Amino acid sequence: MINKTTYNAPKPPGNAVVALIDNINLGVGRTLAWLTLLMVLLVALVVLMRTFFGVGSIALQESVTYLHATVLMLCLGYNLQQGGHVRVDVFYGRLPAVRKAWVNALGSVVFLLPFALFLVFASINFVTKSWAIGETSADPGGLPVVYLLKTLIPLSGILLALQAVSEIFRSLIKITWQHNTASPENNHQL
Repeated sequence: MINKTTYNAPKPPGNAVVALIDNINLGVGRTLAWLTLLMVLLVALVVLMRTFFGVGSIALQESVTYLHATVLMLCLGYNLQQGGHVRVDVFYGRLPAVRKAWVNALGSVVFLLPFALFLVFASINFVTKSWAIGETSADPGGLPVVYLLKTLIPLSGILLALQAVSEIFRSLIKITWQHNTASPENNHQL
């Protein structure tokens, strides 16, 4: 019998990669979550300024849009890592863990990673042109940094691609490492 308090099971290969990528997206997600509070405060400020003072601010309204875009785009990888993505699990929910890992690995390789890389490469020219002209808001009084907003597109693709790699490694670890271990004590949660 193995004493669980003293036995240190060997770590599966790739576990460090999974942990590193997960920590990156976890840090991004937790940090950017605070922007939602800032968005609420800015919307309240816009409403108060219009209602009580009859004053509007295009820059303030656009800043809410920029913050929303930042949270939405840069937290795609975080959302995936947290399991918050939409999944049609009519069959998936009934599968054993190893088969779920196969579905996750194949889905990440065939659909998720290509989509994330497409997002990066398809947007590079778009973002480069925006930076080259120093694109600004089309609205008078708007924010002069549209190129920064557009930069979120390839960044979100990079973070999503990283998380896809993490999901692939996590699934492969589950398929190969945990599935092939004989002892239940070696089945560690990733």
